[in-house]
Amino acid sequence: MAGKIQRIIMFKGDIETTAYFSMQMEKTFLELGYETFFYDYQNQKKSVKELLLFLKKGITVMITFNYHGLCGDSEIIYDKEQGGYIWDAFDVPCINIVVDHPFYYHRFFGNLPKRYIHVSIDKNHEKYMEEYFPEIERGPFLPLAGTSLTPSGDYKPICERSMDIVFTGNYVPPKNFCVYIERAGEEYTQFYMGILEELKENPSKLLEDVAREHIYKEIPDATHDEVRETLGNMIFLDMYIRFYFRGEAVRMLAEAGLPVHVFGNGWEDLECGRKENIIIGGGLDSLGCLEKIADGKISLNVMPWFKAGSHDRIFNSMLNGAVCLTDSSDYLDEYLKHGENSSIYDLKHLENLPALAEELLKNQEKMQTIADAGFQMAEKYHTWKFRAMEIHKLLQTMD
Repeated sequence: MAGKIQRIIMFKGDIETTAYFSMQMEKTFLELGYETFFYDYQNQKKSVKELLLFLKKGITVMITFNYHGLCGDSEIIYDKEQGGYIWDAFDVPCINIVVDHPFYYHRFFGNLPKRYIHVSIDKNHEKYMEEYFPEIERGPFLPLAGTSLTPSGDYKPICERSMDIVFTGNYVPPKNFCVYIERAGEEYTQFYMGILEELKENPSKLLEDVAREHIYKEIPDATHDEVRETLGNMIFLDMYIRFYFRGEAVRMLAEAGLPVHVFGNGWEDLECGRKENIIIGGGLDSLGCLEKIADGKISLNVMPWFKAGSHDRIFNSMLNGAVCLTDSSDYLDEYLKHGENSSIYDLKHLENLPALAEELLKNQEKMQTIADAGFQMAEKYHTWKFRAMEIHKLLQTMD
């Protein structure tokens, strides 16, 4: 291992998914010769003491997801009395992999460590940062990756799998977000609903682009800063639209008579004409989700509003031998080939989704060919090992 950085701090004990990502990357970091330490939110008193022993000025970096360790969530991480981060005191570079749209985190951008590096998982997120927060240093584009339970490719054959279609992820009824949409009166409600209706009609569009158009339509002389501030208050629209299409995809399949095994919270609240075809498995951790995918013939994915990135569910599906049935993105178009290593549907034409699934399920030999090709492609490009190697390249450039 060349380079000055020798020690890596990561986080666990809060958001299970991102901790799992970190633990997958840790395997590669250890192979490369780094020392690693996990700050555990479930045992902060012990973690604080161990962190102080692990920190060594000049050779330590912290790698986090979604601002863990960067939002004043521990007294030792952010000294409120002195007004500074412990990372600054020890000259620690802070690499933050942001797995949501940046407008979720505007509140953090004004109070970052000195050696902060923002890493996006979608190329449009990078453009957003360049447009509205150009002063913040950005690292390499790092799309989400997947994890294989059987890295050798010795996964269960399609013909032996017990579930035809699985989906792993939570559901929240879009109507639950109406409290935010309607809170400022009828004029704002119509404004927000206009944005949502345009996204439903044109799901290839970015929320921020549609929102900007509507802002300038209502306020032609809105300043750049005013637009930025308004976008930072539209998180509920992102949540609404992603759960709207997630629910619609599952509902379409179920109402066409195709059983869908869903693993996540909230699915009992989905309005569906044939709820008997929605088989609710309850919430699972990351490992549990992988185990279910590894026993499913088709793994359904509905992209969060990432139009130039990916989601780990796609590569988790491929790396565990299921046929990935998904919508695509500008980034994914380079890797996903319909009928070869995946099956692609269009959000604008969800009515065609059941036929795609039925066609797959009628030909298990074809499904196996697609699944095998998906595994080979994902194993080559889209594991957390490859993402860790990209971060390793960045670490080697640090002073």
